[in-house]
Amino acid sequence: MSHTPSRRTVLRGLTVTGAAVVGFDPATRSWAVTGSGSGRGLTGIPRLDGTLVTDESSLAEASDDFGHIVHRRPLAVLRPGSVRDVVAMVRFCNEHRLQVAPRGQGHATFGQAQVKDGLVIETATLADIGPLGPDRTTVTVGAGVRWSEVAKAAIAHGLTPPVFTDYLELSVGGTLSVGGLGGQTHRYGAQVDNVTELQVVTGAGELVRCSPSRRPDLFHAVLAGLGQCAVIVGATLRLVPAPETVRHYLLPYGDLETFLEDQRTLVQEGRFDYVEGQVSADSAGAFRVYTLEAVAYGPPVGPTPDDTVLLRGLRHDPSGVQASDLAYYDFLDRLAPAVAALKEAGLWTYAHPWLNLLLPGPSTPALTAEVLDALTPTDLGPGVVLVYPIRRDRLTTPLLRTPDDAVPYLFAVLRATPPDDTATVDRLLSVNRSAYEATAAAGGTQYPVGSIPFTHTDWRTHFGSAWPRLAAAKRTYDPRGILVPGQGIF
Repeated sequence: MSHTPSRRTVLRGLTVTGAAVVGFDPATRSWAVTGSGSGRGLTGIPRLDGTLVTDESSLAEASDDFGHIVHRRPLAVLRPGSVRDVVAMVRFCNEHRLQVAPRGQGHATFGQAQVKDGLVIETATLADIGPLGPDRTTVTVGAGVRWSEVAKAAIAHGLTPPVFTDYLELSVGGTLSVGGLGGQTHRYGAQVDNVTELQVVTGAGELVRCSPSRRPDLFHAVLAGLGQCAVIVGATLRLVPAPETVRHYLLPYGDLETFLEDQRTLVQEGRFDYVEGQVSADSAGAFRVYTLEAVAYGPPVGPTPDDTVLLRGLRHDPSGVQASDLAYYDFLDRLAPAVAALKEAGLWTYAHPWLNLLLPGPSTPALTAEVLDALTPTDLGPGVVLVYPIRRDRLTTPLLRTPDDAVPYLFAVLRATPPDDTATVDRLLSVNRSAYEATAAAGGTQYPVGSIPFTHTDWRTHFGSAWPRLAAAKRTYDPRGILVPGQGIF
């Protein structure tokens, strides 16, 4: 998808807080700006529609992320005015062996989209949304568009992407690089399973359209490929009819195993359109309060929700049921008030040493209980604990690795802690590692959006039988290994 820059953008060109980038010095591996000295030995940079910046504020922002744990400083930040800019700068970086990482909304938690002494490409400017209409079955969007924007645009035509992560202010390119799991995954798969075509820029600087039938090796290496083979610049997403309203249930449970079993029953039966669950602390600080969250879509997608039918046979405490009817978008964006409150209280900028695991179903009670028994409200902070099942037969993307079980569970301990308390952060990272090792021993793996220290060997184990294909695609499409080193895979 091309993006036509405004005249103002073109004229802004390569400005950097009043100075202009005039070239790259291979000897010092730095960008030269007007007034910085002699231009001898400089390599000229490509003509750009957007901006290449090296100011302190931009570099500092690109050296951080939502995790606030890892900090790697790039040499420059590209704010592309077009896909052409991405192609030109990836080719330039490939020639000069500068490492590159795309950055969407900066929501990584462990430096995954950071690059030391390289180039960060901010994709937020690649935010076009293609034509929409009531008869469309797909929409093509830029990689930098946020899912909230896609949802609003599609709902205006009675349509919706089938799967959303809980937080909507993430970029399309970002979630497609990792998977994109949510409460609808048991029905529709992950977000990566609902993509019909990608537009990407490979590590060699080639602009390619790929799909299951066109360059399928590249298509399958990019979806959930953690940015290793190409930069996503556009995606064609599947659409389905959207409901006008939904009925949202919160069902309390008194014990873990009953809670997990009822969740499993619901996703196997397909009784609800959305199934998740949370675990919270009781008055004594023990994580023994279990809440099953389920949503039924109303007309025109489904019938008017019937509480008796939907809740039949479930073993929750009926005295604590909460049910509400919501407009569809209000349901999708239900976290917005809580996020706003966290930002206002200064808690959004806390460190986020997240633990995100995919557990085999039979091992889920024991593995979650072990982590929950050791968890304290202080360590969780203003975070949340999620646990919910997905159906493996709905997952078709080879690089989205899951346990070899029909109904695995996502288990996420989304902690938040003051970033200057590095001792606590380091301790929680160690806790994450121990939990991952117990999970791996049981046949589980990580969902790679969290903060788990990983080695090259761990990554080979993580990708398992898919590793040879990923490694081959890396050699083919990023032969100089410049893309997304922050993942630590190669």
